[in-house]
Amino acid sequence: MFKLNKSVVLGLCVSALYLICATPVLAQVKCLDCPDVNQISLEDDLFAELESENKKTELLPSKMLITQRLIWGKNGLARITGIVPLSEENRLRELKWRRGMLKTHQVIGYTTLAAMIAQGIIGGKLYNGDYSLYKLHKDMGNAVTALYFTGAGLSLFAPPAIQLNKTKGLNSARMHKWLATIHLSAMIATQYYSDRDRDMHKAAAYTLVGSYAAATLVLRFK
Repeated sequence: MFKLNKSVVLGLCVSALYLICATPVLAQVKCLDCPDVNQISLEDDLFAELESENKKTELLPSKMLITQRLIWGKNGLARITGIVPLSEENRLRELKWRRGMLKTHQVIGYTTLAAMIAQGIIGGKLYNGDYSLYKLHKDMGNAVTALYFTGAGLSLFAPPAIQLNKTKGLNSARMHKWLATIHLSAMIATQYYSDRDRDMHKAAAYTLVGSYAAATLVLRFK
């Protein structure tokens, strides 16, 4: 079973703290006080389809991650507590928060990738017999895990996008999601085998770095 260590808990707690602290404060900000609200891209604009086509657009997409549904769904925590009632105005705010959370997710992603590469170099020396690096390897591993789950939490708990006409076929966003499934599985495997099987731990770590690097870079090429 996957070991829920302190680094995993820390990463998820940081993401939860971001969400808990930011949402009530941002909920008090009126859209008129948000100078860049009109800079929201067309793909995220709540009124893009309303203005171009005289038909009803749902405020929430029909498909959401379970983590998004728990907070931002029609009966999610943000709705039933009254912190962020479901309305067109609030959905515009949520899209602004979403952009901020995903930008932070991206920055943390680059930082995590750099830490993973450094961890790989340290791990390689450790596997070659330099056991003086064992503690550093462990500490760096905990830091990578905390960064990883902080970034993952920001993505998983971000407000959902608006459901407009989706691009069919393969695209960078879809590839990013597929690769995320791979590197999440590899992260779990890396943690599980860290003290159980040296070869499996090494293979999982290489899979993690490779898939995470691809997921991070794929959004740069659209």
